[in-house]
Amino acid sequence: MMTRTQHRTIHFNAPALLDGLEYPLGPGDYELNEDEELIEGISWLAYRRVATFITIPPTSANGNVSRMLPVDAEAIEELLRRDGLGQSA
Repeated sequence: MMTRTQHRTIHFNAPALLDGLEYPLGPGDYELNEDEELIEGISWLAYRRVATFITIPPTSANGNVSRMLPVDAEAIEELLRRDGLGQSA
């Protein structure tokens, strides 16, 4: 099965708390990678998202270690929507 990874940078204006993370992410830019696989058996090219990962840069809060964590794509979009509206999560 053919796969591809889409890379994008997201930005939080306020701290954001993700499931599986003990501490909130500080405001700033974060790299988001979305793995997609080709949907076979149809007459046009189409992909479905199969995994989403966020890269957490090294900080004193995480022991100065960069981490790549799996995240729920819909949860990230909801956090970004709330952040853009100035709402707390």
